[in-house]
Amino acid sequence: MTKSEEERFRVFVAERMDRWRRTAFLLSRDWHTADDLVSVTVGRLYRHWRKVRAADNPEAYAQRVLTRAWLDETVRPWRRERVTAELPERAVHEPHGFLDRDGLNALLGSLGPRQRAVVVLRYYLDYSVEETAGVLGISVGTVKSQSARGLETLRRQAVPMGGMS
Repeated sequence: MTKSEEERFRVFVAERMDRWRRTAFLLSRDWHTADDLVSVTVGRLYRHWRKVRAADNPEAYAQRVLTRAWLDETVRPWRRERVTAELPERAVHEPHGFLDRDGLNALLGSLGPRQRAVVVLRYYLDYSVEETAGVLGISVGTVKSQSARGLETLRRQAVPMGGMS
């Protein structure tokens, strides 16, 4: 890679780092894992920088790499989430029905990894159904059904937590 290409890469990454990190946190619900995911993403983007730069939408390409890195992590034995039948002892109560970050984190935790990825891409990053399907490598119909199911799960969980309706 030439010096000018390396500088373009650095600028590309620097401009997006905070957003990638927030997105990775919403997916993983853990800042350490989020940092690991961003590191993996940056490494993969660096290795394939010519391909990234030549893509029609380098931002979408990078988001796909990040999201797939997250999905790869979910199948690792040491990263598997532990689901319990018990609810936490304390509920999150916010004025006017708003949830804090911990409340949002708990809500996202009620979704499986793929469903969480669909919800984050669609409603946090504001991707279209088609863009979400492309990033995740799934059909448009699957995105729609996972979105609907994910939102329904979030609504059911949010009512007891924050009093939202």
